[in-house]
Parts: sequence; structure tokens; C-alpha cells
Amino acid sequence: MLYNLHEIQHAAMTPLRFAAHTMHGVYSNPWLPASYTRFGRSMAASAALIERVTRRYGKPRFELDHTEVEGKRIWVEEVTVEDLPFCDLVHFKRGVERPDQPRLLVVAPMSGHYATLLRGTVEALLPDHDVYITDWVNAREVPVDDGPFGFDDYVDYLRHFLTFLGPNTHMMAVCQPSVPVLAAVSLMAEDDDPCRPASMVLMGGPIDTRVSPTEVNKFADEREMSWFESNLIHTVPGQYLGGGRKVYPGFLQLSGFMAMNMDRHVSAHLKYFNHLVEGDGGSAEDHQAFYDEYLSVMDLPAEFYLETIQRIFKDHELAEGVMVCGGRKVDCGAIKDVCLLTVEGEKDDITGKGQTAAAHTLCVNLPESLRKHHLQDKVGHYGIFNGRRWREEILPNVRSFILEAEAKGLARDGSLAKRKRIEPSRKILGNQISRGVDGDGVGELVRRVWQVLSP
Repeated sequence: MLYNLHEIQHAAMTPLRFAAHTMHGVYSNPWLPASYTRFGRSMAASAALIERVTRRYGKPRFELDHTEVEGKRIWVEEVTVEDLPFCDLVHFKRGVERPDQPRLLVVAPMSGHYATLLRGTVEALLPDHDVYITDWVNAREVPVDDGPFGFDDYVDYLRHFLTFLGPNTHMMAVCQPSVPVLAAVSLMAEDDDPCRPASMVLMGGPIDTRVSPTEVNKFADEREMSWFESNLIHTVPGQYLGGGRKVYPGFLQLSGFMAMNMDRHVSAHLKYFNHLVEGDGGSAEDHQAFYDEYLSVMDLPAEFYLETIQRIFKDHELAEGVMVCGGRKVDCGAIKDVCLLTVEGEKDDITGKGQTAAAHTLCVNLPESLRKHHLQDKVGHYGIFNGRRWREEILPNVRSFILEAEAKGLARDGSLAKRKRIEPSRKILGNQISRGVDGDGVGELVRRVWQVLSP
């Protein structure tokens, strides 16, 4: 019933949201003399605040339409090159192809936010890498007929994408996917799969949550699985394509995030109000950009969420060496020639210091020359992959590590892996249309139609 009540609440707020939108238009109208007074700006700011806190935020866009390669500005096109029910593989195709630059698969977390949370990460990587990203689909938009999606399916998806991209691909896992990435690479290494990655970069991942446990880890460990099942798992209402599917709703995840730092969020919105009244448009726009992303959330498949809690945060299967995926035991000791870089933040309150570095302990047969650890001071969880310190201090280490791994990967594979030219197919377009698009998606859908049908 909770999901339905949430929908009813949103519908009930529609008149207030419409009235606030109208009021903002009136009191921000340049032809209205009152709009230049403090009273008028206060009314417009109040209306803007009410409209934003009652709005539903759809899936954001990456909006990365250009980058610079060797000082030259070139265009970037976002192309879906592989389409699976729960995930799209998106390629940031640049106007100038550089086969000599490393091909990098960025594995975005399936943890409540969309892959666009890594917009800053991708933007910084684009000049020096051929970037792909896993764009996970909102579970409420996946029909029940497509079946369940659990932890093992996540691992299978990663193996599928690596096979699709071919040999000498590099992987970067941000937070939650560090565990399935390590599991997938272990299985591929054991199979001597030629498409196993040349390197993997694990950033702020919960490899072993017994090390420096955070409040998030303690919360998961102290409650029985029955509590999670009865309080956090709900059924998608019938108006969505995924009607009837069991999910962990994004709005519950968002509520949890907000509750952890409620004072900070209240303060941020008060500052936003004051910036609007004072006419500080730049600061107000920064607030809007951050919260447009932060408040955009997606539902997670119930199977994946519950299995993640049980297997990673409670049973510590990977850290204990007892993880089984697809009927096979995961042995990290099978990894012998995949370069490993772990990155942690000194002030990370989501993934404690040492939890990601535990990957080095598990990869017992990986030579010291192929591994490296970077601890970044003065950053929290978000700062590991976004912001100034990511760009100026962490990225240079990641870039140099991947370049070194590229050379070692070429030596391992014997020759340069051929770069495949991948174009979107009509099948991909059909699947995207069938499950719809979030938020303001009509223009985006028209763009996709034009991309596929134009010669």
C-alpha cells in the first residue's frame, strides 16, 4: 500500500504545485513592478521552493555534448550500443576516434540514483578515454515478463558487456558495483576469457564491510532480513510498465539519504531561498543542478536489493571466500594478470577506510607490480568520483594507472584489440519505446528516433 499512498500524495499535491508555478511566473515577470521589490522576490522565491519540493524528478540527462582532446573541442554523441532489460550500455562517441586511447567501461552503481550521478566522472574521463557506461533502468519500467534480477544477473550483465566490448577493455566500478565487478573478473580469469579486462579500478566499494564499519553497514547488519522484506519491499502500481514487480522504491532510498543529513539539506534550501531573494542567480543555479540530480531516484529490483544486503553486508560472502555465482564458486585468487587500483576517501562515511583496499588481500596471486592503492585525504564518498579533488588529484592517478595497464594488457593479448564500430539498432529503439522514458522524455525520444532512422 505504501507505493500507492506515495502516488496518491503526489497527485494530491498537484494543485499546490500548479499554484506555486503560477505564482512564480507572476512575481518573476519583468513587466510587474513588484517583481523588483524585496516582497516580490520573496514571493517568487517561496513559490519556487514549494514547486521544487513537491515536484517529481525524472531521469536526468548527461548533457555531455562536447569535450577537448589535445586542446581541440570535439563533439560527443551519447549512443546506446547494447540494450538489455535492466540496463543499457551507453557509449560516449567522440567526433574524433582515437584507437590509441584506452577503452573504459564505467560501471555505475545500482543503488537508487541514475547513472547520470557520474556525469562529472565521465566528463573528466572523456578527453583521454573511450568511455562506456552502464545505464541501469528504473525497475518500475521493466515489465514483470522480463523476469527477476538478482546479484548473479548483475554479474552476468557485466560479463556480457565485457564480451561485447572485446579484449583489452578497462573497468571502473564506483561504490556498490565493486563487489560484482570483482566477482565477474574472477570468473572470467578462471575461464581464461580473452575478454577479461586489462585493469579494474574500484572506487569506494564495500569489498569487506567488516573493516571500519560505517553507520550504513551497522544499519544493515543489526536488522533481520525479515525487517527489510516487510518494511522496504513494495509492489509497483499498475500505471507503470513494471506494474506488479516487487521493488525497493527509490523514494524510500531518498528518504534514508535525506534523514542521514537532514540539517544540511534544510540549511541548503534556506540558503537557496535567500539566494533567490538576493538575486544571486549563480548560487541558486548551483543548488538546482545538485538537487535535480540528488532528488532523481529509481526503483531497485527487490531480488537484487535483498541479495545485496544478505550476501555483501551480512554474510560478507566475497570477503569470506564463499561467494557462489551461477553455481560456481568465486575465487579472486584466479586473477593473475588484471591490474588492480583501489581508491578510498579519508572521510568516507558510506564505505569505511580499508573496505575497498581489502580487494588486494583477496587477489592473493596478483603480482605487486600490477596493483596500487590510493587514499585521498579530505574527501568523503561523493568526492572520490566528483568535484575538484577528483579532477585534480585522483584522476591523474587513475589516468596514469590505466595507461600503464593498457600497455601491459596489449602485451598480454599479443596485439591491439580491434575497435568495433557499434551503431544503435532498431531493436534497441523498440525496447526503449516499449518501456517509455522518464520525466521530460518526449524530446529525447524524438532525438533517438532521428538517430536511428536517419541515413
